[in-house]
Amino acid sequence: MKRNYPLFLFLLFFASSCKDKKNPAPESENNIDAARNFIRSALDGKFDEARKYMLQDSVNMNYMDVAERSFQKADKATKNGYRTSSINIHEVTEPVKDSITLVIYSNSFKNDPDTLRVIKMEGKWLVDLKYLYEHDADTLLNNPNLNDTLK
Repeated sequence: MKRNYPLFLFLLFFASSCKDKKNPAPESENNIDAARNFIRSALDGKFDEARKYMLQDSVNMNYMDVAERSFQKADKATKNGYRTSSINIHEVTEPVKDSITLVIYSNSFKNDPDTLRVIKMEGKWLVDLKYLYEHDADTLLNNPNLNDTLK
């Protein structure tokens, strides 16, 4: 039995090191890579993977849950359209160098431009999904509706 003890220990450590650790997403090399990884994962319907490229806060998680439910309700042709589409990057701006990037993109299936904010936090580039939904809210204050029909 003593001869098999080292083999048993080796197999025990080997088995524990081979456990599935939820396959962490590879880190993005830069701001554009983070946006591309996030968009591609979402277009492919891999929302758990997309979450790994996203800033983890409650608002972002809620928006991602809504997007995932919408994708799941879509018909098969729409899902395939997203999966086979390519990502078109239209513009990249860096209002705060080295920490924030805005990426205007579309996909070849819908060809509807959207904007993502990518933030560098603790050395990692992460997508701030809420910017996609909220970035136009402040423009309503700057451009009041002059033809108010409720008056």
